[in-house]
Amino acid sequence: MAIDYTVIVVYLLGMLAMGWWGMRRAKSKSEFLVAGRRLGPAMYSGTMAAIVLGGASTIGGVGLGYQYGLSGAWMVFTIGLGLLALSVFFSARIARLKVYTVSEMLDLRYGGRAGVISGVVMWAYTLMLAVTSTIAYATIFDVLFDMNRTVAIVLGGSIVVAYSTLGGMWSITLTDMVQFVVKTVGVLLLLLPIAVVKAGGFGAMKDQLPTSYFDPLGIGGETIFTYVLIYTFGMLIGQDIWQRVFTARSDRTAKWGGTVAGTYCLAYALAGAVIGTAAKVLYPKLGSADDAFATIVKDELPVGVRGLVLAAALAAVMSTSSGALIACATVANNDIWSRLRGKATGGERDEVAGNRAFILIMGVGVIGTAIALNNVVEALTVAYNLLVGGLLVPILGGLLWKRGTVHGALASVVVGGLAVIGLMAGYGILANEPVYYGLLLSLAAYVAVSLATPATDEAVLTAWRERLAGRGAPELVSEPVPAPQ
Repeated sequence: MAIDYTVIVVYLLGMLAMGWWGMRRAKSKSEFLVAGRRLGPAMYSGTMAAIVLGGASTIGGVGLGYQYGLSGAWMVFTIGLGLLALSVFFSARIARLKVYTVSEMLDLRYGGRAGVISGVVMWAYTLMLAVTSTIAYATIFDVLFDMNRTVAIVLGGSIVVAYSTLGGMWSITLTDMVQFVVKTVGVLLLLLPIAVVKAGGFGAMKDQLPTSYFDPLGIGGETIFTYVLIYTFGMLIGQDIWQRVFTARSDRTAKWGGTVAGTYCLAYALAGAVIGTAAKVLYPKLGSADDAFATIVKDELPVGVRGLVLAAALAAVMSTSSGALIACATVANNDIWSRLRGKATGGERDEVAGNRAFILIMGVGVIGTAIALNNVVEALTVAYNLLVGGLLVPILGGLLWKRGTVHGALASVVVGGLAVIGLMAGYGILANEPVYYGLLLSLAAYVAVSLATPATDEAVLTAWRERLAGRGAPELVSEPVPAPQ
């Protein structure tokens, strides 16, 4: 295990070094929050794939494969579909807006007054997303070092908070590229073929498992529909995802780079399900499906390779955690705190210091919340139910329906958000009904209130169309720097 430990320690030290290097580049608000909007296709694709494929997609994806077979790929598959839809249909327009948060987009579209309420909902979503990723450190460090849960969360969380606070999006972008490479090598190129070979090949797997394990719809139609509703639509509107779109240097980069990342997610989904299916052959009686990833890595991989694959799992968790953390801090500072104070901050450097402080504060809060919570699935479900139930309709409505008004948007956020919370209390957090009914009530409120209130001022819509066309946006890059590829 000494070699495996060495691989992991070198990886963690490399993450901190990337954070220090990123700090030297993040000199303005644009550079700190959206990497100066300079990412080229290669970097954009890698970092986008890294953030959407986290611990739930890796450890959870393998667990679903263990439990359901190939149809266990559907959760991660719907994430890839959402990223493809975002990239093909919306990313170019989003990138042209030149904003920092989803709430700023809502203010532009509806003429103000939507920011604080929508910001609170988005903040709750990004906070819970960061918490779920941070909890996952306990599982990985337990496999690596037999470490106490609290110590594992503090160690993993502190490393992410450190490099995110130092360099903001530049540090996160650099670390995500490393994490993308590590995940690709560790999961797709090493663990996948080794797991299939250890299980005796696909023929042996089919002979030893029920036919339902090879049924593409074996997980159930209702489950697949719920995944589409939560994850595919969630990809369209999450601050953590939009903040990556804002880093693209051009419309074309956002569209085609995101398309490549979405396609990669589809392959990753299938790989996780196949690994989980192989684990079912090798270990048919595991106590928990989520133990499948750690068990097959620990028992079947050779020394050195095992360390790299565990680093890949750690990379998956860290990429999602850091992306959610900077999104949470950006929303807290720009959409809530600055609006409640009622005044802008000082210059660009002052804004960097302010955003850096918020990442540190939110990071400490995330670590504390992660220590207090135990159920990752419930926390993640709460996050996506709030996001989809509260914000999907006003965001997509603003992009697609001219008649939508600020009053309709606010009604949609409030009605949808409260409905989801109430229905989760009544039906249970993991029930499907809260997001189904919450989304329908949000849509009804948006349409009814928008039609009952005066249309959005034509001057606001004109300014909105100008921004969508890439005109009228403030200059956000402080000095020319060659665009990374």
